[in-house]
This record gives sequence, structure tokens and C-alpha cells, in this order.
Amino acid sequence: MTINKVLIANRGEIALRIHRACHEMGIKTVAVHSTADEEAKHVKLADEAICIGPPPAAQSYLNIPNIISAAEISQADAIHPGYGFLSENEKFASIVEDHEIIWIGPKPEHIRTMGDKVAAKKTAGDLGIPLVPGSDGAVGDIGEARKVAEETGYPLIVKAASGGGGRGMKLVEDPDKLETLMSQARSEAKAAFGDDTVYIEKYLGNPRHIEFQVFGDGEGNAVHLGERDCSLQRRHQKVLEEAPSPVITDEERARIGKLVADAMAEMGYRGAGTVEFLYEDGEFFFIEMNTRLQVEHPVTEMVTGLDLVREQILIADGQPLSIRQEDVVLRGHAIECRINAEHPRTFAPSPGKVKQYHPAGGMHVRVDSGLYSGYTVPPYYDSMVAKLIVYGTNRERCIMRLRGDQHAPAGALRPMLADEEHGFATIPIGSGWPSGLVPVATFAEAEGASVIALAAILKGIGIAHQAGWAKITIGADSRLDDVGLSARIATALAEKGISANIVAAYHRDHLFVPWDRRDEAMAILNALSDPRE
Repeated sequence: MTINKVLIANRGEIALRIHRACHEMGIKTVAVHSTADEEAKHVKLADEAICIGPPPAAQSYLNIPNIISAAEISQADAIHPGYGFLSENEKFASIVEDHEIIWIGPKPEHIRTMGDKVAAKKTAGDLGIPLVPGSDGAVGDIGEARKVAEETGYPLIVKAASGGGGRGMKLVEDPDKLETLMSQARSEAKAAFGDDTVYIEKYLGNPRHIEFQVFGDGEGNAVHLGERDCSLQRRHQKVLEEAPSPVITDEERARIGKLVADAMAEMGYRGAGTVEFLYEDGEFFFIEMNTRLQVEHPVTEMVTGLDLVREQILIADGQPLSIRQEDVVLRGHAIECRINAEHPRTFAPSPGKVKQYHPAGGMHVRVDSGLYSGYTVPPYYDSMVAKLIVYGTNRERCIMRLRGDQHAPAGALRPMLADEEHGFATIPIGSGWPSGLVPVATFAEAEGASVIALAAILKGIGIAHQAGWAKITIGADSRLDDVGLSARIATALAEKGISANIVAAYHRDHLFVPWDRRDEAMAILNALSDPRE
């Protein structure tokens, strides 16, 4: 191998994950870090560590000159960007290669093409990948938008071309609101991404979020490693992922998998990538491609037996794909849960010192985390601090293992996954949670309050029709659709003695209240949305 030392241009659990893969391969590692991460586990374990700036990411993990300088000082052969930060920055990838350092990632031109959602959609369409009905490219003015809307039909979504995480995205259900919401989407996109380009897509009412993992060698060969189901989301952010998807057939997997693998081969794609789709009524619709390793890559590793980080490094080293398509076999089922350091009601980041850390364990239980007892979670970065991944020979056994032991982090999920007959369960808030774990679905702390289980989405059960409950839907374009909205509503209801249950789904949150209290609940919701409040 020509790669003997890798600089890891990231932090947290993914930096530790890359470090471990490198050491298994006999490759030395260089950890770059901000002053806030001096005590991070990956910094302690790396062969070398170099401080690249103060805590703000713009001055450290996004500081390209400092990272390149660290690579040159340490004489690193390659840079692995992980995910987030500079992982999909075409400029950074080009600079790395210009300095004759190996970039462990896709070709810069592919990062550029797929990073622009309008260009990515056109490229995908040209490669034969099915698209969501909508505009062929960017929408320039309201006149063009109205014409596209008439052809596409309502409801529709106005999306930022450079967007992500729900920003610059507006759901339009009424033609009269198109101009206003399009203007809002442009403004949000300009503020968040520096680009107010938007496009239009048909709104799919109840889709699942399915993504295919692909690998290419950059020489016209590519394979797919099956799919992941990432339908359970909060504010357009994934919170739980599983592989394979429980809703698609082997025939659909083979058909779409071959389609994306062939497309990647035709592009000459290099390294790891993820092609994301919305899936509804047996149809797949392309939404975007991520030209990097995904947070949820461990579930694919669990069901294929492949080390995806190792594969990235081998491909970057110029070696061929280590597996042929006919050798890819999905065995069993895996689920990943993201664990965040957040306030349980407002979901605001909750940094601080970890007084005691006892990770889950046991057969087929994996925890990817940089936590340790005494570590202080810094307030400057993303709040995800761990990923819990479990494996089972089938989905039922996987869910059973996910329930885990009540004294381990997995135990917090056990009551959520208890009612398999209906696909959901409720948990009294007063029952408590294991010390140090923040549940992802706790919304109110009041007598009788409860939360809907994650399994409601996992099972795909339409609990809107569950006897005794009324459903209130909060749209993606709601004035109240901000961080902590559902928590605010649930808390307000709980103060009036109304049990509040919430399911977070793609584009919308669904609030469930007792049928006989629905009028009171709506009155409280209307009060919260009153501009005079």
C-alpha cells in the first residue's frame, strides 16, 4: 500500500471509527482537533495529534489551510474527511489532491455535481434513475413556478438547491400560497447556504426514505450493498435507521440496486456514496446523493460483513473493489439508534460532563461513541454523542435485542418497542430513564403524559385511526415548525391535563390527543400559533 499514514479531518465517533479501521490495517493516524477537543478519545488514541484552532468549527474543522498544514507537517499520505464538516466540499477535495495528498473520497467533480440538488437531479435523470415529478431544474420566477405547479399538481414542495435538513423547504398545499412560500424558501436558502436557487417537486404524502449504499473504483466498476430504511426522522433529521428495509421486496432491491450501481459505473464514481429515494406505493423517486460515508453506515456493515471504511481506504489506494456484486449477500437485520446530548423536552443541545458512562454490550450489540467517564461534551458541535447498533438473524429478533437490558442504554428503547401487535406503545414519563441517557421521544413531564413509541413508524402502522385518539398534523411549513415545537405543544397540553403523544415523520409531526379532548387541544394549538403570542 502507498497509504501508510492517514490524517482524520473530523472529530467524535466517526474520527474514532476511522482510527480503528486504520490501525487494523497497520496504518498510522493523525488526529487534528480544536482546543475544545484536546481530551477527545480519538485524540488520545491517535499516533499523532495536531491542534488546528480554537473551538468554533470555522476556525478549526472547517479551516482548510490549517488542515493542509497539519497534513504536510505530519507527512500524512492521505486525508479521510469522515462525514459532515468538509466531507462534501469539492474545493477541499481539489486542494488536497493539488498538494499530492490522497483524498479518501469521491472525485471532486462528482462531489460538485451531486452537491447541487438541481444538477444532481438532472444527472440522475440522464443516468436513468427515476425522479420525483416536478421542475426539470431551477425555477427562476413565480410565473415559471405556477406553470410547473399546474403540471405537477398540489400539494408540492419548494426546495433549496443547496439545501439540507429541512432548511429552505416549504410545503405548498394551496396555489394562493405559492408565491409567499417560494419567497420564504428563497430567503431561508440564501441565509443558510448563500444560494437562493430553488426547484419544485411533487409532495408525496406518506413516503418512506430508502437509500442505497454504493461503491465504485473510479474505473467504471461499481456495486451496491443493499438499502437502508431511514424513514423515522425528526425535523428532517434521521434518528433511527435499519437494514434491510422491511417494506421492499428482493425483486425491488435487485432492480433498483442494479440501476444505481450501473449509473455509478457509467459515471466512473469512486469510493462510497449513497443514493437516496422516496418510496411510495411501490415506486422509487430519487431525491439526492451523498458523496461520503453516512452516519448510518454501520447497519450495512452488520448485514453484509464488510468494513466500509476499510473499503474506502483500499479504493483510495488505487486497489480494485474487494467484492463482486454476486458476492454481496444480506444476512439478518440491523437497526441503529442515534443518541444525542439534548434536553428531553426542548431538544436543545445539553453539553456537559459525563459523570458515568456504561455502554450497552452483549452479542451483536455495537456502540460507536467517543464518550468515556469524565469526558466533557463540548457545546460547539453536533449533539450526537453515540450510535447504538444491534443485529439479529431477523427483524423481530433485532427489535428484541434492541430492547436490551434496563440498566444499559438499550434499555431506554425497550418499552418503546413493547407492543408488537399494534406497532406502538406508550411510556409514562414518570417511569424514568437510565442515568445519562436522553430519550429521543420524551415530550412532556406531567402526570399521565406519555410518548408514542418509535415502533409506530418502524411498523408503518397508521395509528391515526387508533380508537380513542384524534390526530393533529403539524405541516412542514407551519409558522410553529421550529426546534422544540412539538415539545412546546405537548407541554402546554400537559399543563391542562391532556396526555400528548407525538410521532415525528417525514416532513410532518403528528400529534395524538384523546378524542374527547380534541377541541381543547386545538384551542391550545391555535393560541400557540397566534402571532400576538
